Amino acid sequence: MILVTGATGKVGGQAVTQLLGAGTAVRALVRDPASARLPEGAEVARGDLADPGSLDAALDGVDSVFLVWPTLAADHAAPATIERITKQARRVVYLSARGTSDVPDQDPNSILGSHALVEGLIERSGAEWTFLRPGGFAANTLMWAAQIRQTGVVRWVHGAATRSLIHERDIAAAGVSVLTGTGHAGAKYVLTGPETLTQVEQVTAIGEAIGRPTRWEELTPEIALRELLDQGWPSAMAKGVIDAHAQMVTSPETTTSVVEELTGAPATPFHRWAADHADDFR
Repeated sequence: MILVTGATGKVGGQAVTQLLGAGTAVRALVRDPASARLPEGAEVARGDLADPGSLDAALDGVDSVFLVWPTLAADHAAPATIERITKQARRVVYLSARGTSDVPDQDPNSILGSHALVEGLIERSGAEWTFLRPGGFAANTLMWAAQIRQTGVVRWVHGAATRSLIHERDIAAAGVSVLTGTGHAGAKYVLTGPETLTQVEQVTAIGEAIGRPTRWEELTPEIALRELLDQGWPSAMAKGVIDAHAQMVTSPETTTSVVEELTGAPATPFHRWAADHADDFR
């Protein structure tokens, strides 16, 4: 039995579907089973990673866990939660992030600091583990969906920031390969898409996918920061996102071939992701 957390999210949902397709017994951890829309064949268990005491039934009989962590939101419970998971499960495949440090020196209030915290707890647990460290999710461009639907214009910062965005389906496929295969213990896999595109090029690709002209309107970092704060983003997280994009202007992300090495299929180009999600932008 494999337990998938974050099972109603983009990567977790794909992992459930692909594991079922591989003939694997899957249990999906969800906070509200009544509202969870999961494929037929998935066993559903109620639980919350922020509440370690709620996990016992979900972990019963589980051999492996595909762990999608609610970054920052559940960090206060991370030591107790990871202890419960690794006491029961023999193996943990953790969805981390590219750039996570191997030493505990990252800001604990940052996204990468949260991943470093969880990675460290898993490493010290004694369980067999594998860390997936994807770069930027292609799905993060859905933050532009409302603007594209309404005006076709994306107002955002650092249009020249260059990324190797990855399809959520490929992240899940890498995880499924690790969960159903052997020889991955102790590995830290950096996953990317097959190409690099600037944010301006990403917007153009979305326009091509939906059959409508789209264009980029550059914001200053100051205005972009203010808009994120107005949306309720924590200050440190908002500033970290904008600073990271600034860095990708001068130091573009690189690509890896790890997705193909793990799954046997090349990573999905961004234009294919945009076509898959075209209705989200229409």
